[in-house]
Amino acid sequence: MIELINVSKSYNDGKVKAVDNINLLVNPGEIFGFLGPNGAGKSTTIKMIVGILKPDTGKILVDGIDIQKEPVKAKRQIGYVPDEPNVYEKLTGLEYLNFIADVYGIGENERRERIGYFLEIFDLKNAIGDLIQSYSHGMRQKLLITAALLHNPSVWILDEPITGLDPKSSFLLKELMADHAKKGFTVFFSTHILEVAEKLCDRIAIINKGKIIASGTMEEIKKQHEWESLEKIFLELTEK
Repeated sequence: MIELINVSKSYNDGKVKAVDNINLLVNPGEIFGFLGPNGAGKSTTIKMIVGILKPDTGKILVDGIDIQKEPVKAKRQIGYVPDEPNVYEKLTGLEYLNFIADVYGIGENERRERIGYFLEIFDLKNAIGDLIQSYSHGMRQKLLITAALLHNPSVWILDEPITGLDPKSSFLLKELMADHAKKGFTVFFSTHILEVAEKLCDRIAIINKGKIIASGTMEEIKKQHEWESLEKIFLELTEK
């Protein structure tokens, strides 16, 4: 579960309102899509949820834990994939994954099993001993996804996770997201690929200029807009 209550964030001494008093509730067992044009406030919102940025006002709860009051406890519930695959380039892929496993206190047997599983499905086994600086964008993205899911967190927060993935890896990630939600856990992700959001999400929210301008199930949103496609609804709302 993720809950945002009257959350705002400004930059440039308050002159730029990146996120403007938004409220969101993401329930356990659902995939929630967070949509918006570039600069709408998506990444700022996500970085506040995971504790990288502090909101100016408002409260953020992750599985009922206040991210500002108990940041470490809240972050243990989260698996986070950022919008840019920036990783420690001088480590090998395996060294990086073991470092993440150490951070989360994952035992030897569990980490070996989970690392092996993700390396197999994402086809990284042959490259895991290489320095990360030699990895392509897509390989780095798959490594970050593996690292984010290594501790089996209840809440997945993914910022443009499909960008840079090959079709097979993209399909596998969507399958993992669906399976995670079926277990009663939470998946919150941003994407520019509207077809993915339309097919995969239980509910979506559209943010523009820091404000939530639409929220609900696909059926609810389409009903409000005479059953237009999500693409047309998105363009109409964000261009007003």
